[in-house]
Amino acid sequence: MSTRAAARSDPAGIGTFIRYRALLLLGLLIRVACLPLPGTEDVNVWKTWSYGASTGVSTMYGVGGHPPERGVVIWGNRRTTVDYPPAALYGLGAIGRIYRIFDPSFTDSAALTVAVKLSLLCADALTCASLWMLMRRRYPDRIARGAVMLYWLNPATLMDGAVLGYLDPWVGALVMAAVAAADASSPALCGAAIVLAALTKAQAIFVAPVIAIVLLNRSDGRVRAALVASASGLATALIVLAPFARAGALPNVARGVASLLRHDMLSGTAANVWWIVTWLLRASYAVRDLGAWEAWTMTVRILGISRVIALGYPNPRPVAAVLAGAAMIWAYSRAWRAALPVALDAGALAMQAYFVLAVQVHENHLYLALPLMAAAAAARPRLDAPFAAMSAAFALNLFLFYGIGRGFPLPPRGFTVIDATVVLACLSVAAFVWHARRFSEQAASPAAVDLDRHAGHV
Repeated sequence: MSTRAAARSDPAGIGTFIRYRALLLLGLLIRVACLPLPGTEDVNVWKTWSYGASTGVSTMYGVGGHPPERGVVIWGNRRTTVDYPPAALYGLGAIGRIYRIFDPSFTDSAALTVAVKLSLLCADALTCASLWMLMRRRYPDRIARGAVMLYWLNPATLMDGAVLGYLDPWVGALVMAAVAAADASSPALCGAAIVLAALTKAQAIFVAPVIAIVLLNRSDGRVRAALVASASGLATALIVLAPFARAGALPNVARGVASLLRHDMLSGTAANVWWIVTWLLRASYAVRDLGAWEAWTMTVRILGISRVIALGYPNPRPVAAVLAGAAMIWAYSRAWRAALPVALDAGALAMQAYFVLAVQVHENHLYLALPLMAAAAAARPRLDAPFAAMSAAFALNLFLFYGIGRGFPLPPRGFTVIDATVVLACLSVAAFVWHARRFSEQAASPAAVDLDRHAGHV
């Protein structure tokens, strides 16, 4: 029975139906109100890439050279190279071409900001649609509604997309479409969606094992489904990369995207283990010049990995890679034969491990954990509190470093005496440990049948 039909047959259901629609409308109105906000400096990067991609993407990374040259995209007085994978450029190019219809001169304006951020609103809506379809296949309407609301009205999702303008919702929409397609026996769509996600932002690779778990836990046809998904993903990658191959620019694409791995920073304003290390190193070396109080309470700035090595410490990159990789392997190994919510939560925990334990992580790189854990928490009540803690820490991480975007005053970070972002980093690490414990508990529970919030549902 549909939600609408159930509401008509049950007076109590009418109230639930109305409240659900009202909450959907509330989330939409908040997003629409935030569209004109300028966001972070990244929004200017999207605009510049959109301008360049609107006339063609194949040369944006550069063409040829030994070593491969880096292309420079110029828009007005802005100059930037490209370090995102190619699918992001196709999306931005589509926005640019549409915007040129209304403004052929491609002037920077609030309208261009709205055009870029409107795509994020649409992506959030598509993520919610995938959450609904995924959860409704297995659970009652109230569980599916819960998953949608945990994402749609989450302060962290609102901050990441609607307020600050990161492209993460594009990836979230593709990842959740891939999960829903895998669960609905549509492996071709699943393979295409997850590859497009990885070719939009590389972090999608960390949640790809969720797709494999869902496909390989099918009761029948699992090998065929995996092969179809793989073939579809390969075909999608070839189509996306074909223009660059024709232009002889594939080495340039590889060099541009690989530059993300060369960022010289312990933590790129992510409140994590390495932000705590940044504070400890900066403060301890500043005591002699500033005094103990000033050193330990000063505002923390990004610290380069090269500087850490120059001071005589080991290279933190391999250490961080081992820590984050071990946590991811542990999570996915525990979820390999588990029920869908546990598999989804394994993906969320993997993203949280990357965010908390890896170096060179930026403030928005926890995003993909949100839609995955929203679905898991809607079905498993023991995950509610860790999900709330993770969401709150993520939203605060974005807010403390970037407020509500360019042109607005930043929130003070000294109200906690020690820089508030350091306190938040400690809480973020604690939230990760708490989440890992709850995940382990859920993974150890009976995997074949979900008994949490849907007893009696057929």
